[in-house]
Amino acid sequence: MANKIIKGVAVSLAVYTAFFTGVVMYYPDKPEKMDWEDRQDFNKVQIEKISDSGLENGISHKEILTMLGGPDISEAKMSGADKIQVMYYRTQHKRADGITSQDECTPLLFKNDKLVALGEKAEKQFENEY
Repeated sequence: MANKIIKGVAVSLAVYTAFFTGVVMYYPDKPEKMDWEDRQDFNKVQIEKISDSGLENGISHKEILTMLGGPDISEAKMSGADKIQVMYYRTQHKRADGITSQDECTPLLFKNDKLVALGEKAEKQFENEY
């Protein structure tokens, strides 16, 4: 009798583990479906990963959109023949006013659809150089 109970528990645990693993692997969170607090934390973690890996990898605009979803704020302009875009992703809550402002975001700067800077450097470069 005890042997049947142990087998039943083991089988149930195996089925639960397989189900949980399947859900986590095949149904990842999408940024656009997260509430603002989860999305903010998600953005911060993903941007830190980008920062840690360095910018020399030439991450594309499309890859960032796939990774983070659409930005909270975006600006673009032309500088000669170059397309310059800065996308702001919310990473820190400052005011409970229902509005996401630039000072609550981390900027990512793209030149011709390639990531060239992020953080404070990206914002200064966008304002001063382009």
